[in-house]
Amino acid sequence: MPDAKVNHIYEYDPKYLADILSSVRTIALVGASADKTKFSYGVLRVLHETGYTIFPVNPNPKLKEIRGIKVYHSLEEIEHKVDMVDVFRPKEEFYGFAEKAISIGAKVLWGQINVYDDQAAKLAEDAGLKVVMNRCPKIELFRPFWKPRLDLKI
Repeated sequence: MPDAKVNHIYEYDPKYLADILSSVRTIALVGASADKTKFSYGVLRVLHETGYTIFPVNPNPKLKEIRGIKVYHSLEEIEHKVDMVDVFRPKEEFYGFAEKAISIGAKVLWGQINVYDDQAAKLAEDAGLKVVMNRCPKIELFRPFWKPRLDLKI
């Protein structure tokens, strides 16, 4: 269980975010898009190029890959360990993804900008997950606290 509950309304402690981004290796990106004009595509690209293993999640059965990476149609389809579930879906769906993140054994539940739900955060934290809401990991990677992950191959 996390040491202390995080107040998701205010600024996150930079160390909390840095610890998450330096400890996770695999990220399921829910709401991933193959459309290069979509924000989720840019986030997927940067996270992948930074060295994270990305599992794009999109329910469209016609979408098979994004940037050469296999697309999964649900979190439950991913046959690998997922450290973080990054959600690019409406905030009304966040609670359901909190439940799914718990069920697949993720360590972190991350809600993108405008994706937040205090009940989802409580559910996930009570299950031992770290939670970040209304933030983008792509943006957070380039804040001053971040150190390059030079140990990873791109």
